[in-house]
Amino acid sequence: MKNYDNPHPSVMPVARRPDVCFVRGKGSWLWDSYDKPYLDFVQGWAVNCLGHAPDIVAEALARQAAQLIHPGPGYFNAPMIELADMIAAHSCFDQLFFTNSGAEANEGAIKLARKWGAMYKLGAFEIITLQHGFHGRTLATMCASGKSGWEELYAPKMPGFIKVARQDIDAVEAAIGRNTVAIMLEPVQGESGVHPMPEDYLRALRRLADEHGVLLIFDEVQTGMGRTGALFAYEHSGVEPDIMTLGKGLGGGVPLAGLAIKKEISCFEPGDQGGTFNGNPLMTAVGLAVVNALLAPGFLHHVRVMGRRLSSGLTQISGKYGLGEVRGEGLLLAMDTGSLPAAALVEHMLAAGVLINAPREHTLRFMPALNVAADEIDRMLALLNAACADLKTTLAAEEVRNASLS
Repeated sequence: MKNYDNPHPSVMPVARRPDVCFVRGKGSWLWDSYDKPYLDFVQGWAVNCLGHAPDIVAEALARQAAQLIHPGPGYFNAPMIELADMIAAHSCFDQLFFTNSGAEANEGAIKLARKWGAMYKLGAFEIITLQHGFHGRTLATMCASGKSGWEELYAPKMPGFIKVARQDIDAVEAAIGRNTVAIMLEPVQGESGVHPMPEDYLRALRRLADEHGVLLIFDEVQTGMGRTGALFAYEHSGVEPDIMTLGKGLGGGVPLAGLAIKKEISCFEPGDQGGTFNGNPLMTAVGLAVVNALLAPGFLHHVRVMGRRLSSGLTQISGKYGLGEVRGEGLLLAMDTGSLPAAALVEHMLAAGVLINAPREHTLRFMPALNVAADEIDRMLALLNAACADLKTTLAAEEVRNASLS
């Protein structure tokens, strides 16, 4: 296996990491081992919804660690109950099961749907998912995902997932058969380059699910917890799924995710689902602090205002350099880079002290802290503008040089 010039050979090289070691962070900023500051518009892939090392997370951890860390999953604990009550009170769901990762939450959704199908749909087990979707890295969630290049990885694949083109309601309807138990999708596809699903498409999916008696599952691992300017992305369309999965921002930086369901489809029996650390009070105490912060007056309004500011700035840069579409919701945004390679822009920005993400060859993704300040957005935009100008100049010079050599 190629090592990708890994400077730390004891760390398994499962990602192409730059030779930077971060040692501390605060808000929108990180500092490396040389004390160089970086403005972070990735935030752990939309995990740190309140930025790095927020006081309320540190305080919740310290307070709970002094009281109770882990009684075990076979018992109730107060933070688990409070967090479940809080999410149920501010959503269309009745029951919560907490997990450690979004992939584990999506596994739970798949398992619940299959059991429901076994009990009420004559053994139906197939789940319709979308091309370019992303649901995690376990064997089942990789099969549910529509990520290019995963088709043959870790074969043989788990059966039961039918892929259709995104935003093609006719393809979904054609795919529904006697074995169909659910339709599963992200309201905004994040890893594919931030592609929001239109509201009329989501409403049509809800109608199809109702007509055919199948479940509708929204993967809100990335879009949930204020990322799109609402507490949950389903609120924008008013389309209520039967199952919703949460992760990333729910823990504000600690490993916490969740499976939310309506009580009428609750069919797990004791022993069907579990996990050693699931619902751990140390993690759920943090989740409770995070949800309270997101529900504070004006917080989600700030997300929407900053999202418009970032989107407007990206649109101006795109127009200036002839790039491509700017799309997304709230503070989950993407910009297509046209002829400019996105990875090169990421490298330019890293050198300038800014972290951004390139999920595709010609797409940049922006996921700043939800409490990002206006001047931080303006700073990132100014440096991105300079990076685009520099890269345009460099590529033009290379074209001239290549033309002269030919």
